[in-house]
Amino acid sequence: MSALDRLVSEVLAGVSAREAVVPFQEIKARSRDTAPARDGFGALLRSGCGVIAEIKRAMPGRTFIEDGDFMPIARLAREFEQGGAHLIACQTEQLRYHGSLTDMKIARDAVDLPMFCRDIIIDPYQIHEARCYGADLVPLQVELLDQNRLVSLLDRIESLHMTAVLEVRTPAEADRAMAAGARVVAVNARPMVGGGVDKGRFAEISPGLPESTVRIAMSGVHSPRDLLSYAAAGADAVVVGEELMSAEDPGRLTRTLVATGQHPSCPSR
Repeated sequence: MSALDRLVSEVLAGVSAREAVVPFQEIKARSRDTAPARDGFGALLRSGCGVIAEIKRAMPGRTFIEDGDFMPIARLAREFEQGGAHLIACQTEQLRYHGSLTDMKIARDAVDLPMFCRDIIIDPYQIHEARCYGADLVPLQVELLDQNRLVSLLDRIESLHMTAVLEVRTPAEADRAMAAGARVVAVNARPMVGGGVDKGRFAEISPGLPESTVRIAMSGVHSPRDLLSYAAAGADAVVVGEELMSAEDPGRLTRTLVATGQHPSCPSR
């Protein structure tokens, strides 16, 4: 079994364990009884190249927030909002990032911005679960899903009035995202497992996307120069996680990146 296969297997095992406690029909009912989703798509259409500030407890090889410590979550969310971020993302994947849906709920309750759930979503249960905890945008990893499953999960996300973000790493995956009806495509410069960051992927894939498609660049933003580079290649927004989480003053860095994204050279829709 490959590392990717093991990861998917562990994700599905986690879903099964949670579904044994809260059955699918119950989580589905709860998701449709929550407060309305915030307008994540509209937030992505704001002027310039937007900053999606990401909260993450850890990443392979680094720890930013210790397990069980919830105090920094709300504080960071407020700093990102006050810094002008267009959206806030929260890494909820537990396996590699030590995240949780509780982290996302705490962050969302602290701010008015839409919340982007960052996880490996491959089962309908996870979509309803994410909505229960306040997700407004939900990702789908195109490489992990066959086309029928991709279309089905995208439709389910939109039926809950959330924004589906189809995450791709190759032109072929971008073509499949378009065929599925994606309105928002995120190009991730980092592979699902292993490997390094390839910031050239965005410039390779972006020109092949329809003009109407909202484009997000993921991974590799460490400075205003990186943001401008992605914006020049057509990015409507960038996700910034590692750099903000390791910054001495996350709010200040957010303001700097947001100001850069409003530079006249950055395209606006």
